[in-house]
Amino acid sequence: MKYDVINKSLFIKNRRNFIEKMKPKSIAFFNSNDLYPVSADTTLPFEQHRDFFYLSGIDQEESILLLFKNENNSETKEILFLIKPNSTLTHWEGEKICAKKAFIISGVKTVHWLEDLENITEKLISSVENIYTNNNEHYRAKVVTETREARFNKWIQKKYSNKKIERSNPILQQLRAVKDSIEIELIKKACDITEKGFRRVLSFVKPGVWEYEIEAEFSHEFLKNRSRKFAYSPIIASGANSNILHYIENNNQCKDGDVILLDVGAEYANYSSDMTRTIPVSGKFNSRQKEVYQAVLNVKNEATSLLKPGVLWREHHSEVGKIMCSELLKLGLLDKSDVQNQTKLNPAYKKYFTHGTSHHLGLDTHDYGDINLPIQANNVFTVEPGIYIQQEGFGIRLEDDVIVQENGNPINLMKNIPIEIEEIESLMNSK
Repeated sequence: MKYDVINKSLFIKNRRNFIEKMKPKSIAFFNSNDLYPVSADTTLPFEQHRDFFYLSGIDQEESILLLFKNENNSETKEILFLIKPNSTLTHWEGEKICAKKAFIISGVKTVHWLEDLENITEKLISSVENIYTNNNEHYRAKVVTETREARFNKWIQKKYSNKKIERSNPILQQLRAVKDSIEIELIKKACDITEKGFRRVLSFVKPGVWEYEIEAEFSHEFLKNRSRKFAYSPIIASGANSNILHYIENNNQCKDGDVILLDVGAEYANYSSDMTRTIPVSGKFNSRQKEVYQAVLNVKNEATSLLKPGVLWREHHSEVGKIMCSELLKLGLLDKSDVQNQTKLNPAYKKYFTHGTSHHLGLDTHDYGDINLPIQANNVFTVEPGIYIQQEGFGIRLEDDVIVQENGNPINLMKNIPIEIEEIESLMNSK
């Protein structure tokens, strides 16, 4: 992989934390992702299952992690099952992970080939009552493809139908939401790479440039800095496109007088960053663009300060909505009657601020975290208010990634990425 070696203590700790939450007399399985076919003999670039990576650090297909906990909790086992290398496979695809390298990466001492899985499982499973299987239970998930893990779950439940099935995902939702210091450093690295890309783009943008050319500049800088890809499909939205929340065509020419909304983040070691900046094509905002921009920045700054342990995610968004409403009144986009006629289900601000304020960030861009539980210290959140004015042909969104602190304001992982109007204009005109 392109990223530097991650300290295996992270994965050792993650497995220990998971095992502690397993019931006694239990066994748990975690699968790598499939290589997904495109057509003919081509496949999509491999993406590791984030749960499997979180517990093992192994970034290879056709891999399984087994965790075992006995009756009195005195004995646990960790076993990795990997592809058995052979000369043909090595010739075509290069070296696969061996037992020694697996230990260096993951800290798992016991490694077997995948072909031994059934025999070893048979020996261990007779002494357990519970089998933990893993499914994607993220609140935004829409799974329409049968995954490798789903196929495995069908097999294990049918073969051992006398065992009680437990769910791994609620444990992982809880564990993955609170970031270890090593994870925070990896997210910070992704943010730093994103900063490099943004600064490159500031000196590149000018009237007449195409959105896809800007995307290419980001891509160049990301790859140069050991990020293998964007953390999500990049949004390079100029002019009226800036009002489209998930615009990913990136195929229009940028015109003098327009703004460009850049929702872009680098991935590093499977960890995501998520940045949004809005910049003027010409290098100078007009007076109305400045006015709206500053309003969004005001909301972002206040919204950030409200992210504290104990706050509920929905309550946070509701409070941010009140701040946004005040800014929209100042901008003349709302009037007093709009506020008087609003309802709880349809607040006035939703006419111009149509999405959520924050989401968990980590191994997934929309990361694990139970949004019905209070926010905790070391949660990593985005803060991303926006104002979208269809009738004026432009939208402004600003977004940073922050770490919630036990005491005090969140730490902004993107504090070095230019965001103030004067700095952006200065950098764009210093060519």
